[in-house]
Amino acid sequence: RTRLFVLKIFKYYYKILNQGAATLVCLASGGFPSAWSLSWKLGGSSSSSGVSHSQEFLGRDGRYSWSSTLSLTADQWRKAGSVSCEAGLDGQSPVTQTLDPDRCSE
Repeated sequence: RTRLFVLKIFKYYYKILNQGAATLVCLASGGFPSAWSLSWKLGGSSSSSGVSHSQEFLGRDGRYSWSSTLSLTADQWRKAGSVSCEAGLDGQSPVTQTLDPDRCSE
């Protein structure tokens, strides 16, 4: 059985300490099986620079959770256009959550 899950992106914006750099955290929960993977896209193009992933976590309900973090410089954040976190599993349609930097408050 394969199950889609909840996918959310949380943005942590560091304007003073890091001159406007942004750290984005993508949380995925309720997935099955454990082979789902998270990836990032900036403006529609895949990005692996500044990305770190957690190990999957198996909950008591038998479903998995994952997280992935994307660190962007102020310039990358301003020019991104859109930032998406995508959860994928071979043979399944991806689940995507997109964040628009222009709509994020400082």
